[in-house]
Amino acid sequence: MKKSLIVILGPTASGKTSLATNLAKKYNGEIICADSRSVYKKLDIGTAKPTKYEQAQVPHHMLDVVEAGEIFTVAEFKKGAEEKIAGIFSLDKTPFLVGGSGLYIDSVIYGLQIPKVPPDWQLREKLEKLSKEQLLSKIKKLDPKFAKIVDINNKRRLIRALEVIKKTGKKFSALRRKNPPKYPILILGINVPRRELIKKIDDRVDQRIKQGMIEEIEGLIRYGVDPKWLDNLGLEYRYLSRYVRGQISKAEAIRQLKSAIHQFARRQMTWFKKNKDIIWIKDSTEADPSRTGEGLRAEAEEKINKFLQK
Repeated sequence: MKKSLIVILGPTASGKTSLATNLAKKYNGEIICADSRSVYKKLDIGTAKPTKYEQAQVPHHMLDVVEAGEIFTVAEFKKGAEEKIAGIFSLDKTPFLVGGSGLYIDSVIYGLQIPKVPPDWQLREKLEKLSKEQLLSKIKKLDPKFAKIVDINNKRRLIRALEVIKKTGKKFSALRRKNPPKYPILILGINVPRRELIKKIDDRVDQRIKQGMIEEIEGLIRYGVDPKWLDNLGLEYRYLSRYVRGQISKAEAIRQLKSAIHQFARRQMTWFKKNKDIIWIKDSTEADPSRTGEGLRAEAEEKINKFLQK
């Protein structure tokens, strides 16, 4: 089999992991997880890491790379993912890059030259005192293009963008130039109608609560993870840690969390829809009940078969 990379992407709760596991198993592949939070150890339920069963079906990479509370950059992910891809190629297998973190995915498929700017702890401490809104306002003035796509709820990402801009004197968006891919790449995106995606998100939040997501966060705090780091991480770890620390009620934490994930999914799609290289496969139970499960998988396999035959 020729050296090719297959990418499976989509918004949160769109079913990427299940689909990719089945596809990688069929096409003698291994999965590289492109998620900015699943790289952290002990963050399992809140990041929707592949289950033990899924990991037993197909090897998964770039999971549990660093300890919770540490700093992990896009440049580090790119380096690690490229090493894993080379290793999978050496086994005559097909790498599947799977996830919803747009910048992580783009860094690999387009060989983005991510600037290697070391942390400026003095600057970070100064920026940490600002609100997300204040940070975003600064980015809008310095790099309006990046301000439109950055995750506004990810304070770490906002601070890092400002850090790079100030240290290099260049716009963060301009530093991420695309390069021709080193090998053929097929990019498949799962497109779920907005109303259905919102229901999937809400159902998954409820399911994660039952699975012990609150207990996971309590354990992280007991382990010594700084609550401020959890808050900066966003989504589940922000709102549920606020509940654990007694800042808001459980009901309010869940309400705010669901709303934040709805907005996050919208921003993910805004990022992806700008990429004309993505081939979209539609997952809609309203239009056709067969679009989930076997129907969606069959469409993906059709696209992959045509790609591999070229």
